[in-house]
Amino acid sequence: MRIIMFFCLFIFSSYALSKEVVVEIYKMKFVPEEITIEQGDTVVWKNVEKRQYHSVWFKQLQKEEPDYFFPDETYQRNFNKAGTFPYECGPHPRMKGNVIVTNKSN
Repeated sequence: MRIIMFFCLFIFSSYALSKEVVVEIYKMKFVPEEITIEQGDTVVWKNVEKRQYHSVWFKQLQKEEPDYFFPDETYQRNFNKAGTFPYECGPHPRMKGNVIVTNKSN
């Protein structure tokens, strides 16, 4: 029973310490264009445009572009590895962003 309680506590504390960070898509830009997060955090991209669809494409991680998302919709990705992850909007390749993931601080 102690092992199960310890395991549950470990999972809950790891989850509770991770954050969700929002990047808005507004006026054909990722706002902010570059963010720094810790391992385990999740980035949520929110399309706040009035009419335009977008995507968040990590070309070095995915061969195919993910589905587009429309105004008031979101796309999210969890980052479990440290590193720098550039991305762009598939239909608008001039829209670029960067996620920098640092090691989790204790």
